[in-house]
Amino acid sequence: MNAAPLPNLQPCRLLTLDGGGAKGFYTLGVLREVEALIDCPLSERFDLIYGTSTGAVIAALLALGRRVNDIHALYKEYVPAVMRPWSRAAKSRALEELASKVFASSRFEDVQTDLGIVSARWDFGTPMIFKSNRAGAHGRNASFVPGFGCSIAQAVQASCSAYPFFNRKIVITQDGDRIELIDGGYCANNPTLYAIADALIALRKDPANVRVVSLGVGVYPEPRTFSWSRLLRRWWPVQLLQKTLSINTLSMDQLRGILFAAVPTVRISDTFAEPEMATDLLEHDLVKLNMLNQRGRQSFARHEAELTQFLL
Repeated sequence: MNAAPLPNLQPCRLLTLDGGGAKGFYTLGVLREVEALIDCPLSERFDLIYGTSTGAVIAALLALGRRVNDIHALYKEYVPAVMRPWSRAAKSRALEELASKVFASSRFEDVQTDLGIVSARWDFGTPMIFKSNRAGAHGRNASFVPGFGCSIAQAVQASCSAYPFFNRKIVITQDGDRIELIDGGYCANNPTLYAIADALIALRKDPANVRVVSLGVGVYPEPRTFSWSRLLRRWWPVQLLQKTLSINTLSMDQLRGILFAAVPTVRISDTFAEPEMATDLLEHDLVKLNMLNQRGRQSFARHEAELTQFLL
């Protein structure tokens, strides 16, 4: 009689990255220290990387094998140009230019570890998640195409299209379907639940063997200094969007703790009350953004022991 196969005890490591616009500089600060800890590209240590909005940009670059310092350099070059314009059309053009230059012709078949990018359908009001792995299809498995046949640049633009700041993004799938998409933050600004569902249900991992590193963008006071750009951000639809993303992030993390309490998770997204930390998702001052990056590195230090246990 053949012996029963031994269970797979190899840890399945998930990295999930919240949305938050320019506040992704905080996320990159945490990731810089994580990469230094493991001394290799993050794509070599994490089995699945999920991202929403600015988290989608970072997640896609990491999954393609890019190092954190390279991504930080790209953020310093491109994020102010995307966030500075007043008009929705100008912001959308800058975002499209960023995606085209940074991702070029990269496709979901090119990633070095599994990738999930969260967006939301404007027409159906449902999530649309671009994935690299057929195993995560959750239905319609036979017709699965990585990223629905879209490029990574298109998926990232869709995930970042924070309407009404940006235009809605139209993509054409491999099946020829025309789909209008908006920022993934409307359905899962914190994409951790989706990533865990993929690991437990699609990939059939044991909860005890899953390790989740969930990174937010930090919580900050609202800016008080007057300027026309700040005045624009206080327009009520803008305030409503920011509040919506904040509530979504917190509610998704509460649900994660209730539904998946058995899945070991490190959540990093500290709150900063100091007036000098006042900022929002449209920040384009590189001095302030550098401060956020430094805060991210400090946040890593408070969780270093847990992360060492998870990742080494």
